[in-house]
Amino acid sequence: MKLVLASASPRRRELLAQLGLAVADFSFAVLATDIDESARQGEAATDFVSRLALEKAQAGLALCGDTQAVVLGSDTIVVAGDTVLGKPQDATDAFAMLRRLSGASHRVMTAVALVSATKTVSTLVTTQVTFTAMSDAQIHAYIASGEPMDKAGAYGIQGLGGSFVERIDGSYSAVVGLPLVETRSLLQQMQLI
Repeated sequence: MKLVLASASPRRRELLAQLGLAVADFSFAVLATDIDESARQGEAATDFVSRLALEKAQAGLALCGDTQAVVLGSDTIVVAGDTVLGKPQDATDAFAMLRRLSGASHRVMTAVALVSATKTVSTLVTTQVTFTAMSDAQIHAYIASGEPMDKAGAYGIQGLGGSFVERIDGSYSAVVGLPLVETRSLLQQMQLI
């Protein structure tokens, strides 16, 4: 069976490649999908992120045109209180998100779905992340780096944003974008590793 990653994220590509380290002939193709990532009215955060991962995998399966393919879709969201923080629209939006995260804890939810023509398996991993208090000057300097602009919650834990993370309770790789232990389990269920 052919494994396809339905994501243009270089971080997800790197993490998925790590899972093949001890597997002979492990490889995968990459296919970017374009789906509507809007939340539905009244949709819970857990349902929202799980739906997006599944829809990305299903879109990838439809695009690749290979009936033997297994497609991996994944999505990551940041949830502060009851609010889902997506990618910032601009620097003002990024500042508001980072100000909200400063000195507080939030949840990062990453859903993974594997889809073939005959089977679907999925998982959802939630990690608690606590930020140190950040000054306005630190927030502005971080935004000026450009890193926050294409990241859910306006930060990347694997980059400069990691310097503001006081602690995590859960999966570091899930916060980056692909929970390694749980994804390995899904790949095993699909008999890919």
